[in-house]
Amino acid sequence: MTEPAAFQDIAENLSFLDDWEDRLNYLIELGQALPPMDDADKTDDNKVRGCVSNVWLVSDAQRASGTPVLTFRGQSDAIITKGLVAVLIALYSGRPASEIAETDAIEWFRKLGLSEHLGMQRSNGLVAMVNRMRNEARAVLS
Repeated sequence: MTEPAAFQDIAENLSFLDDWEDRLNYLIELGQALPPMDDADKTDDNKVRGCVSNVWLVSDAQRASGTPVLTFRGQSDAIITKGLVAVLIALYSGRPASEIAETDAIEWFRKLGLSEHLGMQRSNGLVAMVNRMRNEARAVLS
């Protein structure tokens, strides 16, 4: 899969940041740049199970030339987790459902050097968010 431009920008910016604290601050900035989510979307159905902090993800499916394409919106009440949501949205949003279903975001986080400093709880939450997004893509395809 070719990474979307928004994700390529994030990867490029991270490549200039050697220090974990700088990378963490960049993640926080990405999260702060996420558009706010309506309270009406912060429902139990949109809440991601397996995250210690509150995370909500909403997907919208459109058909482009017969192919389902998903866009995602998300939000979290934790500043670092919100940054992780922003990276996942940059990777997955606006992509064909088949590509989302096949793309292992955890591997991309490893390549970016983001996963080795996440604690166990955040890593588990990240896996839960990725599984949720990929499962929504699979559901649209079936």
